[in-house]
Amino acid sequence: MLQVSNLQKQYQVGENRYPVLKGVSFTVDEGEFVAVMGPSGSGKTTLLNCISRYIPVDGGQILLDHMDLATFDENSLADVRNRQLGFVFQDFLLLDGLTVRENILLPAIIGGLVNQTVEEQADHLCSIFGIEKIKNKYPAEISGGERQRTAVARALINHPLLILADEPTGNLDSKSSRAVIHSFEQARAALAATIFMVTHDSFAASFCDKVIILQDGVVWKTLVKGEKERIAFQDELLGAIREMGR
Repeated sequence: MLQVSNLQKQYQVGENRYPVLKGVSFTVDEGEFVAVMGPSGSGKTTLLNCISRYIPVDGGQILLDHMDLATFDENSLADVRNRQLGFVFQDFLLLDGLTVRENILLPAIIGGLVNQTVEEQADHLCSIFGIEKIKNKYPAEISGGERQRTAVARALINHPLLILADEPTGNLDSKSSRAVIHSFEQARAALAATIFMVTHDSFAASFCDKVIILQDGVVWKTLVKGEKERIAFQDELLGAIREMGR
């Protein structure tokens, strides 16, 4: 599904160059829920922006379903982002003037894809994520957890190949965070969604199939959940973070 090979990215400030990603490689299989963790400055958000091609890379390759996005022009990239990638952000980025249902439909509206089937899909997503009773309300009228579940539903409306989530629980309390992670689990179970999530939260990451830990622009360690219970996997994550800190 997603293959990242020897990815390199550096920023230039004046005459100085600062490497951020230094040969990052990993794969995400179809239907996987994968998290990226690491301290501030480790390259997590840069990695996400490189995958979506919002920023260019300096070396390496990113393949999305065998497509090399580096070969796409801007119009083609815009189409890929709208149809093949779904985005969930820390700050929700819902439009205040649209209802929950209209916000969910927005990517389809932008792509000119709205028809009866898509509208039925929006209602189905509202049902899956438990927001059918608020679908005609506006973002200001609902809770943070409900806004983020709306954002997850919006990310899925065009049946994307991959959902990219940037700190989706960062602004939420523990109850709302659990509801959002449950939404990702539902998306995978009901819609076979593939999810790639940047997070600092070991609780959220403990629900994932595997966790890639970045440090200083490289993959320091990859932990696989396997048959472990969630709590045991979270303990393993916390142990790895403590080890990295040492």
